[in-house]
Order: sequence, then C-alpha cells, then structure tokens
Amino acid sequence: MSFKFTILLLMVAAIASAQNKFTVSGYIREKGSQEQLIGVNVYLPNSSIATASNTYGFYSLTISASDSLTLIFSMVGYKRVEKQLSLLKNLELNIEMETANQLQEVMVSARRQQDKVSETPQMSSIDLPVQQIKKIPAFLGEKDVLKVLQLMPGVQKGSEGQSGIYVRGGGADQNLIILDDAIVYNANHLFGFFSTFNGDALKSVELTKGGFPARYGGRLSSVIDLNMKEGNKEKLHGEGGIGLISSRLTLEGPIRKGKSSFLISGRRTYLDVVARPFIKAQSDAGTQDDGGYYFYDLNAKLNYDFGRKDKVYASAYFGRDKFYSKSKTDTEKNDSDLNWGNITTTLRWNHLFNEKLFANTSFILSSYQFGIGSYYQDFQTSSDNYTLNYQSRINDIGLKSDFDYFPNPKHSARIGMAVTRHRFIPSAIVLKSSQTNLEREASPIDVMESGIYGEDTWKATDHLKMNIGLRLSYFIAQQKSYLRPEPRISAALKLAENLSAKASYAEMNQFVHLLSNTGIGLPTDLWVPTTRKVAPQNSRQVAAGIAKDFPKQNLALTVEGYYKYMRNILAYKEGSTFLNLDGLGAQEVNWENNVTAGNGWSYGGEFLLQRKSGRMSGWIGYTLSWTLWQFPELNAGKKFYPKYDRRHDLSLVGIYELTPRITISGTWVYGTGNALTLPVATYSAYIDRFNSARRTPAIVNRIQWSSQDANEYGEKNSYRAEPYHRLDFGIQFHKKLKHHERTWEFSLYNVYNRRNPFFYNISTETITYSDNTVAEKNVLKKYSLFPIVPAFSYNFKF
Repeated sequence: MSFKFTILLLMVAAIASAQNKFTVSGYIREKGSQEQLIGVNVYLPNSSIATASNTYGFYSLTISASDSLTLIFSMVGYKRVEKQLSLLKNLELNIEMETANQLQEVMVSARRQQDKVSETPQMSSIDLPVQQIKKIPAFLGEKDVLKVLQLMPGVQKGSEGQSGIYVRGGGADQNLIILDDAIVYNANHLFGFFSTFNGDALKSVELTKGGFPARYGGRLSSVIDLNMKEGNKEKLHGEGGIGLISSRLTLEGPIRKGKSSFLISGRRTYLDVVARPFIKAQSDAGTQDDGGYYFYDLNAKLNYDFGRKDKVYASAYFGRDKFYSKSKTDTEKNDSDLNWGNITTTLRWNHLFNEKLFANTSFILSSYQFGIGSYYQDFQTSSDNYTLNYQSRINDIGLKSDFDYFPNPKHSARIGMAVTRHRFIPSAIVLKSSQTNLEREASPIDVMESGIYGEDTWKATDHLKMNIGLRLSYFIAQQKSYLRPEPRISAALKLAENLSAKASYAEMNQFVHLLSNTGIGLPTDLWVPTTRKVAPQNSRQVAAGIAKDFPKQNLALTVEGYYKYMRNILAYKEGSTFLNLDGLGAQEVNWENNVTAGNGWSYGGEFLLQRKSGRMSGWIGYTLSWTLWQFPELNAGKKFYPKYDRRHDLSLVGIYELTPRITISGTWVYGTGNALTLPVATYSAYIDRFNSARRTPAIVNRIQWSSQDANEYGEKNSYRAEPYHRLDFGIQFHKKLKHHERTWEFSLYNVYNRRNPFFYNISTETITYSDNTVAEKNVLKKYSLFPIVPAFSYNFKF
C-alpha cells in the first residue's frame, strides 16, 4: 500500500512540475531587413538554461513559471536584447536584433554560455561571419568563401590560386558542399582559381571537419553548409562591386511588405571582352580569330510568410564556365570549347506544429554537367570535316524532411530523413567525320541514396554536455544494396570556468566518388557512383582536445588532435584517364576497369586562437599533420604520401578597424611543399625501328635506330616541393553618402613577390667546359604562377 501511495505521489509531483513549466518560443530576425538569424543565443542570466535559434531563426525554451524573469538574446555582431517577462502560460515572443557598431568592442556581459566554445559539445566546427570574409584580402579582389576556409587549421589548400580544399587528409571529393540543402558538385570557377559562391548572396557559412552531427551524411571529410539570404522584407536594398576581372550586383526587397521578399544576385567576368581586341589585333591577314574565357553565376530566392506556423522558400543557383576558341579563314573554320556548370533548385516548407516542434521539408534538384566540343569545317572539301562532343553529367532529385524538438532545456532533439535519386552519365560522345559517324552514350547509372537519422544535444549534468546521434545510410545500385550504420558522439566536459575538454567519434560513408588524374581540380575530373564492383568509401575519425574562452579579451582557443582511417578510397590506375577514346565504335570503355581502391590514414594536431568581433579581429591557425595512402596497384603496393600531404600549415589573419572609414587587413600563410613524383634518372635508349619479328640476317645491316629518353622513377611522391609562403595586404576606404555607402578597396597579393612553385619540370641544358668540351645536364626547373599582384575594386550599398 505504501509503495502504491509513493508512486501516486511521484505521478502527482511530475504532473504538477509539468504544469509549472511553460514554453517561450518565436522567431529572431534582423531589424530593418527581417532576415531570420541563425545561432542566436537565448538564455536566462545566472543559470544554465539556454538554447539557440535554428537555421530558420526559430527558438524554443521551456522554463519554470515566473511572475518576472529576464530573457537575454545575444549574437556576435548584434546588440544584445533583454526582455522582462511574466511567464504564466506558453508565450510567443518574436525578437528583432540590431547590428552593432563595428568599432565597439563586444562587452564581456554579452558573451554568455552559448557564445563560448567551451560550452558547446560540438567540436571541429568553424562558423565564419560573412562580413569578416569580405574584409580579408583576396586574389584579384574576388572575395572567396573557400579561400578563407583554406586559412583554417585542418584545411589544406591545393596549389597556388586553387580553391579546392583538402580537410584532414581527405580528397577534394570528400567535402559535402551544400547550398540551401542542395549539393554543389563542382564549386570552382576559372579552373579552380575562384569558388562558385558570391558572398553578397550568403547569410551564413559553417565548416564541420569532425564530430559530425547525425543530420549530415554522404562524405568523409567535411561539411560546408551555406545558406543564402532571404531578401529584405522592409525596403529595397542593393549592393555590388566592380573589379578587375568581374562585376557583381545583388538586389533584394519586399514583394509584399513584411510578408514576402525576393533576392537576386549575379556575377560575371569580362576577361573575354577585354581580351577580344588583343586577339583580333594579333590575327594574321585574312584570319578571323576569337576566343577567351568567362564565367557567370546567378543566385535567386523568393519567400512567403503565411503566418506563425507556415513559411515557404524557393531558391536557385545557376553557374557556368566556358573557355572557347574560334578561328575562321576563307577556306576553313575551327571552333573548340570547354564548359562546365551547376544548377540547383530548392523548394522548402517550414511548419510549426507547436511551440516545441518545428519541421522543415525540402524538395531539391541538382545538376552538374561538363563538356568538351571541337568542330572543323573545310569550305573547299568535306573530306576532313569533323565534329567531336564529349559530355559527362549528374542529375539529382531529392526529398528531405527534418524535425527539431525542444522538450526541455536539457534536450534539443533532431530527427529526419532524406532520399536522393542520382543519375550518372559518365560519358556521352558524338564523333562525326567523313570516315566515322558515331554517337555513343555510356549507359546511365541510376542509383538511390537515402538515410534516416536521430540526434540529441543533451545536458547530462551541469558539467557535461553531449551530442549523441545515429544515422542509417542506405544505397542501392545495379540491384546491389549497402546498409551502413553511422554512430556519432561528441561531448564537452567542463573542467573549470571557461575551460572544457572535448572528444568525438564519427563514422561516415561516401557513395559517390571523384576520379582525378590532374591533381589540380580541373572540371575534367569524373564523378561516378558506388556500383556492384566499386564499394562505398568509409571513414572512422576520433578527435580530442580542449576549448578555452578568454571573455575579457574576447578570444577563443581550441587545441585538437585527431586520427582518421579511410577505407575504399578510389584512384585511377597508372596511365588511366577520364577520356578514353580508344576503341571508339567498338566495345564501350568501362571506367570501373580503370580504378583501384585503397586505404588512407591521417592524423595530427590543430591550434586555433580566434577573435570574431571587435575593432581588432582575426585568428592564428596551425596544423601539424601526416597523411598516408596505400593502393595495391600503385607504388608497388607500398604506402606513400599523397600530393597534398602537408606537415606544417600556418595562417595568420588580422583585420583592424583603423577608423570608421578605414579598415586594414592582412594574411600570411606558410605550408610545407607538396609531395611530388619526379624522375631520379634519365637514360637515352636506342630503339630498333624495325619490328624484331621481321628482322632477318639479310636486313640486319640496314637496321635503323632512333634515340628516345627513358625516365626512371623512384617511389611515388618521394620528392618534396619547396615550402609555400605568401603575404597579402588590403585596405578599404568606406564613406557614407546621402543615398548609399561606397567602399574603395586596394589589395596586394603576394606582397614580397615570393616565387612559389606551381609545378616542376626536368629539362636538358647544354654545358660547355673550359676545354671546349660539351655535355648535357638534366636540370630541375621550378615554374611559378603569380608574382606580386595588385588589385582594386569599387563596392557600393544602398
């Protein structure tokens, strides 16, 4: 009887406790534009009760009833908001936050628990303010998200000027790059020198390189999550810029004030327009020459607010690069081009079931296409005319749904699912000539990739916070299926005030692969899926470290060590290529026969000291790392360092608001040289030009010999290039005028004119000695790409 009575009392107490708790929830927006703000910290002062707004600006906090309490909203770069509340029932509270004066130091009191790296269980994650990205000096003045990410520890740059990134020993294809939920397969313009992302159209950029939350899947090394602006709901706003090689313009404004808005942002280079007069001036008499290169990208977004419960967003991205050459005379015409581009479209629906449950459903289309074309016409005779077109394509159709649930301040749960149908066409070739009329398209490969996940950010105690999750990934291709569980966990243990120890474990699987033999991220690299013969890639990564905040100095320090093991990573076999024209018209060449699978290991340590805001901001990042690969059919089956293995990598970034009108910035980078394969010896071989099977004593005296150089190679990537280092400097002059604000920016890339290696070549030089004897000597020559490069641009806002 007493036991039943005790149970009854506990039930009554639980019900009473639940009745004494209420939920305050709502949306947080930027004042003046009504942009929904991501990651705003919401908390009760002098307590551990806190939460943060999600990707769509929604927050929910369940707390005990009170006649009077203070709720604080804070975010770096915005003025803190304090609200005095009487919480005696569930309350809807929407907040508008005003941007802070850039010259004001962030007050210590504004940095609360969720602002601190020591208080969040997530590790190996970097959130970059877009405004900070725009102040960092860039190559030719083009602000580039991916190049700024290269300045972070654990993120290696490829080669001089390249925007491809290599995270913790992973390849360029192992980064999941998503723009408004849509996958971007090739994020490069100008053969990799610029990325496809126009910073004027972006609202947030977040890089995760370890301890992955369960909501992300499909890649091994990193997640780069980018969100586009929604558009100003209050008034027409625009910004743009005119630079040395391109111009850009962004317009945003209300469609129905306070309810719906639009954003459209475009950028285009004019290298082809500038170069055209010079090309024509150098043409021979009677010849019409034209050629050049350009890229463009276009971002567009629409949204409509149906009220508190429902919101709809439609966003799209279009981008294309084209390199072309045209020549025409009275007798012939010759055209060729190389082109590639992405298209993404996302339709999203937000629905608020109640003050604790938020849902987002997305319908996604994504496409990537690469093509090579060549056309020749002889006006006098048709015997030599030909047309060659080569294309490679990926088309995706996807659906995903995510639910955010906020039961109480100790738990913040997410569950969701995603399904994507990929259609890969690895090659489509059309070759027409007087001798050949061939149209051949590799059989489309239709595959299905899906996943379900659940994760919970759990405050187990006042000192221990954890993010625990599980993702089940499922992939089916050619009637073969792969079901892979992916456990994830990350935790932060508070050791002292502003100091915590962190650890994480994450398992990832990758079902699409990039085959590359160029090493510099050209669009000729070929995307292919997991098949019956080619297994998915897999990685297991553990990381541990410490996180320390220095509130008085507004600094955050993280030190991490990691170990990552990768299985079934792919590479071309020696001598293979993406474009194999052998046997055209005969048997179809299968890319699966040209690849080999192997394993990889990466481990090291990272150091980051960062200041995101204030008059002086920036960071110091350092990485010490090792990466090894092993393939049974490469390097005689022995382990070797991949090209972008980098022992030391150091970045210093500083931004200083000298006055309200002048901003100066600088970066200095240092990195160990790339690992390369070079000949260790060269021999002159004399080759019998007659087939040995045809040689008889009667003709042996008439054998003709020719000289041909033969190279002897040692182990793969056994040579280390010179270290890479460079200093960049920039200065911005701001001025607010009556109707707009303008900024003149001047920058210097590679200030001290360092001749960094782009590639090496072995050439033969003739040496004459003092006794007039002559000899030949092999010389290793270094080729550099960029000396000191000045740039300027004019930027405006209205």
